[in-house]
Amino acid sequence: MHADFIRAHTRPLPVPSLPDITLYQADEVTPLWLMTEAELSQHNLSPPFWAFAWAGGQALALHLKHHPELIAGKRVFDLACGSGLVGIAAATYGAGSVTANDIDPFSEAAVVLNAALNGVAIAFESGDRLSALPPDVDVILAGDICYERAMADAMLTFLRAARAKGIDVYVGDPHRSYFPSEGMERVARYDIATNTEIEDRAVKAASVWRLI
Repeated sequence: MHADFIRAHTRPLPVPSLPDITLYQADEVTPLWLMTEAELSQHNLSPPFWAFAWAGGQALALHLKHHPELIAGKRVFDLACGSGLVGIAAATYGAGSVTANDIDPFSEAAVVLNAALNGVAIAFESGDRLSALPPDVDVILAGDICYERAMADAMLTFLRAARAKGIDVYVGDPHRSYFPSEGMERVARYDIATNTEIEDRAVKAASVWRLI
């Protein structure tokens, strides 16, 4: 059902800053939000974040393209994956294995469809990872996770626990208000082409940070 909905209301489009990756994306924001509103209210689901290539995720995916040594042959976890863009980039650019995670069942369907579009294999883990121990992986990637204060705090608590276990952590963020740069090292900055229906400008600066 979720896959059918995605096919009906989005279409395969190249990612603006990584045209070698294609995702099922929405052309317009409002119609999709309205079409999902009834189901969202019935099932307490998130808005359709999976339908867009957000600036933070694009920056992180682009950084992996430029620096594949960060994930080459490694076990990678894409946290709060949305469309699966970052995990797909990791798989495309040489990760040994990739697991994507999100609480939204539409996201799981989107990841399956998008991975198939790009010819890569990605495992999916559903549910709230933030209340559990960090996964047994080498690298955790997170794109655009700081759009709400409570979410940002919970994410960073989880990511710091992962870093304490020796897991490398990279976060892509387009300078959101709630991004806490303390304990972070900026490793790159990119100008990302984006959708003016979901961002405030057509080209948005975004940075990639390494948790230290």
